[in-house]
Amino acid sequence: MLIQFLPLIGLVVLFYFLMIRPQQKRMKQHQQMLGGLKRGDTVVLSSGMIGKVVRVEDKEVGLEIATGVTVKVVKAMVADVRTRGEPSPANDSKV
Repeated sequence: MLIQFLPLIGLVVLFYFLMIRPQQKRMKQHQQMLGGLKRGDTVVLSSGMIGKVVRVEDKEVGLEIATGVTVKVVKAMVADVRTRGEPSPANDSKV
């Protein structure tokens, strides 16, 4: 009886390691990338549009796609972060 189910179990295990696990890894990396978005980052949207992040909210991101043109996009549509924005300098009056 076990010998009859062994090929089926083998296919399920193979399917898991070749399809499901790599997809979960890509999703985890994408979530980390979205969590690390900050103002000044240059990003590429899934549509191919490139813009600079001007505002980050919970589920949406404000992108400047041209000088003075800002659009609001869903955070999940960010496909890649090309360049990271520089951290803003502290406004210390001490020198």
